[in-house]
Amino acid sequence: MKFNDPHRKAIYSEPAPIKRSHENPFEAMVERFDIAARILELDEGFYEYLVTPARVHITAIPVVMDSGKIKMFEGYRVIHSDILGPSKGGIRYAPDVNLDEVKALASWMTWKCAIVDVPFGGAKGGVICNPREMSGRELERLTRRYAANLADVFGPDKDIPAPDMNTNEQIMAWILDTYSMSVKRTEPAVVTGKPISLGGSQGRREATGRGVMTVTLAAMERLNMQVAGSTVAVQGFGNVGSVAADLLTQQGCKVVAVSDVSGGYYNENGLDIQAMIAYSAENGNSLEGYPDAQPITNDELLALEVDVLAPCAKEDQITSQNAHTVKAKIISEGANGPTSPGGDRILAEKGTLVIPDILANAGGVTVSYFEWVQDRQGYFWTKDRVERRLDRMMRKAFDDVYDRAQQHDVTMRIGAYVLAIKKVADALKLRGIYA
Repeated sequence: MKFNDPHRKAIYSEPAPIKRSHENPFEAMVERFDIAARILELDEGFYEYLVTPARVHITAIPVVMDSGKIKMFEGYRVIHSDILGPSKGGIRYAPDVNLDEVKALASWMTWKCAIVDVPFGGAKGGVICNPREMSGRELERLTRRYAANLADVFGPDKDIPAPDMNTNEQIMAWILDTYSMSVKRTEPAVVTGKPISLGGSQGRREATGRGVMTVTLAAMERLNMQVAGSTVAVQGFGNVGSVAADLLTQQGCKVVAVSDVSGGYYNENGLDIQAMIAYSAENGNSLEGYPDAQPITNDELLALEVDVLAPCAKEDQITSQNAHTVKAKIISEGANGPTSPGGDRILAEKGTLVIPDILANAGGVTVSYFEWVQDRQGYFWTKDRVERRLDRMMRKAFDDVYDRAQQHDVTMRIGAYVLAIKKVADALKLRGIYA
């Protein structure tokens, strides 16, 4: 199976209806949306409805810092869609958070939920802050004020937050408590990614990395690649990258390179991922100084001659500037938006199979859905049951996307958008427009 046939190149080279800059993450999402919309011959009104966020909330967050001074922060919550159900999406804390990024992430959540048949719409939240420079008490005050400001937005039947970059179980627990105080009852289903003792799900922490592993194995099967001994490079060694690397190793793959904020680490004979996870935990969540590997740069890691490359770090890592150096047969996108539209075009011409982010990292929202279901029922599942259901749903989603890409003779990314947009558009058509 080749992914670089002339028809596919024609689809990629066809001018979009609106000329856009590709440095903006929301516009990058819209470029892919445009291609899928043309394939579906989407009605112009439906196009505008589905590409436009339903609601955008911007909130000022005053926080009394440990010094006693008041500092103002800006927070966002974007509801992209609630056509299929309550909106769902994480909250990230970072100094470079911006509204266009949050809008893009919210829209990706809409398509992600549709692909895995989870009855949620898409949302995303963010606060412009540097959590590394804040104490635990300051982070709690920030979180609680953000949650209080958005108490009318959140709700188990309205909008359900989750962890994302630089947020965790503890922050979800603070949101749960703040919201519960607002509605005068304990409401575990208002957030997912919570501690298990507060209604969290078994298997939630590993879910995104496990989903990356499942779809990667499915892709290798489709391409008739041998799993045992296949070489893998993983960019990013946080929750997603470390779990994906560990699980792929358990399946018989040889992970030869990983990276984190401290740099890249390479061993042609294979890395001991369990030892690296332990080292990182003991070294302040950093691999800096790890002894049993050769240091490499991020660019060198992306250009390694491996069977699988899993970018599990940040957006726009593979672009028109470096995509020509990528030699992996399969790219499994554990991160959100790691490949720019320009990079996509080059990879398509090279015939690289790219498992898009809205499929590859959908394991997280799938188990978040499981957590929400368990909270609503008050009945909790074993880890084995969670993992079996996750594997089944991710494998079905991969097959659905792969088959849709084959049907329209396009890349898997465009196949994923076509599949997702059609599901949401069909639901919108059935619901109609209230006026």
